[in-house]
Amino acid sequence: MIDRLSIYDRQSIEQLWRELRVDPHALRRFRNVLLKHGGSDEAALAELPEDVRPSFAERVELHALELHSRTDSRQDGASKLLFRTCWDMLIESVILRIATGRTTLCVSSQVGCAAACQFCATGKMGIAQNLAPAEILDQVVQARQLLASEGRTLRNVVFMGMGEPLHNEESLYATLESLTAAELFHQPPSRILVSSVGLPDAMIRLARRFPAVHLALSLHSANQQVRAGLMPLARRFPLAELRRALVEINRIQPANTEVMVEYLLLAGVNDSPEDAAELIAWLAGLRVHVNLIPYNPIDDAPHLAGSDRPARESFGARLKAAGLKTTIRYSLGADVAAACGQLVRKENRRRISVQSSGLTQRS
Repeated sequence: MIDRLSIYDRQSIEQLWRELRVDPHALRRFRNVLLKHGGSDEAALAELPEDVRPSFAERVELHALELHSRTDSRQDGASKLLFRTCWDMLIESVILRIATGRTTLCVSSQVGCAAACQFCATGKMGIAQNLAPAEILDQVVQARQLLASEGRTLRNVVFMGMGEPLHNEESLYATLESLTAAELFHQPPSRILVSSVGLPDAMIRLARRFPAVHLALSLHSANQQVRAGLMPLARRFPLAELRRALVEINRIQPANTEVMVEYLLLAGVNDSPEDAAELIAWLAGLRVHVNLIPYNPIDDAPHLAGSDRPARESFGARLKAAGLKTTIRYSLGADVAAACGQLVRKENRRRISVQSSGLTQRS
């Protein structure tokens, strides 16, 4: 049995095309239908010469993931897509149909996450396994196909799903290369956002390689002790290093590009007037846009509670009065456990337990 080529392997696919001696325009049309317009597999293959289709379908892998299930929110325009990898692990993507008409896809870069943030269900999974570029890209392909069937187009791709993208740096770079390549997805870099828990040097490397791609920093507190209590990695990468990184990123990126600063408001933890003052001081002089995010409760963190709406609005008003660009977000997809911090973990724990049991029995 021959190894099948990934549809995203440009060099190998083009070599195969030369072997088949087919007009390169047919390959371009195939890619446009599948990768750019969200056409079905059948519609994309129909762009190829009829005598070539069987060989091409046999030798080329169109999808790296199997769609396991889809759950639609009854409250808003969110859909949770659960995918199965070739290792029989489950990952999630979330489609957000924003009221303005814009559609965003939140993709995963890992199974689980090693950052282990206190407020995040994914971080409580206890595992972290990197996804290959094809597995990240196929989330985009299948979501685009689903949206095309609704007469919608995908506008934004955000790396805010399962995993820390910069813990899977090489796959992230390869994915971004394919997403922005004119002959593949042709996704504008300005409509891609990569969110990190705060790995300073890796964030700078990303900005240098893809300066037009937007960056987000999960900050959540401008107090080192508070932040370290919420995010274990903050002990290794203190606030002083993060600020240094943001200064450098502001220098690298275009003047009209801001770093998004994500701030999860937690009652009695980081939502006081003093917390706002610390944040204002820490961000002084930086080109940023603050996103104030509501907390989605998880079973593993009963000690945390989200700030109520008056507290969120008061906190936001203080930042705006200080001249900071600030948006107060409202969560989508909470009723299908698709909102930030609620991504799947129980099923993967069960699968790992079963796999480990099988290995023990065979040994």
